[in-house]
Amino acid sequence: MDFTEDQITRYSRHILLQDVGVEGQEKIKAGKVLIIGAGGLGAPVAFYLAAAGLGTIGIIDGDVVDLSNLQRQIIHFTADVNKPKVLSAKEKINQLNPDVKVNIYQELFTSENAFDIITDYDFIVDGTDNFPVKFLINDACVLAGKPFSHGGILRFEGQTFTHTPGNACYRCLFNSPPPPNAVPTCSQAGVLGAIAGMLGTIQAAEVLKYFTGVGELLTNRLLSFNAKTMDFRTIRTKRSGRCPVCGEHPTVTTLIDYEQTACDLASHRKDKR
Repeated sequence: MDFTEDQITRYSRHILLQDVGVEGQEKIKAGKVLIIGAGGLGAPVAFYLAAAGLGTIGIIDGDVVDLSNLQRQIIHFTADVNKPKVLSAKEKINQLNPDVKVNIYQELFTSENAFDIITDYDFIVDGTDNFPVKFLINDACVLAGKPFSHGGILRFEGQTFTHTPGNACYRCLFNSPPPPNAVPTCSQAGVLGAIAGMLGTIQAAEVLKYFTGVGELLTNRLLSFNAKTMDFRTIRTKRSGRCPVCGEHPTVTTLIDYEQTACDLASHRKDKR
């Protein structure tokens, strides 16, 4: 057992679990996870994976901390405003658990760096807030054979699923990015801060289940919830033979940087009247 006495104490509640035990904790310690986005979803994911003793956490984000982020991005504090998000996140992880190795990438996740960055990781977490990058993450992971967790939040709602090779991917559910003005972003339509924590902890649980082999992953299932009513819904999905990236005759064979379309929030409000 390759743990110090302090580590045994730190992870004792995991080790006590019959389904995890020492062997499971060792698998967690050996795991390498890349979190794309150090925002509302990436923050709780990073915190819980660090607390769990994950061996290596990579974080990529090209943004800096803004005061408006603090309502939901719990890994950042007031003193971190204007600091690069990846640096802020690394500092908190190091304070929480110095056992964890943290790699940071202060840059955007693009078609040019995607394969080079994800190659060193066992599992990828989508913590982004825009469709072009979500499709890029999906395509890169599918083409590279990497499992990943999708997550999305808006207003009072969240959704997530887990992809592993051979199972339904993001394009199986959503063929291509939505057209301009179809869906607003959180910065345009707002989001209840706690929603990010709810979904992020689900994503973190999926990561830990993946490494330990405990339970059933959210593969071929889309989990969604509405916090107004606390209704949770699971929709069964399956891999599509007509999927443009993982189907029988794929048309997406290289990575695409889709243009980020800004939503006209005024038109959405008008449509709601």
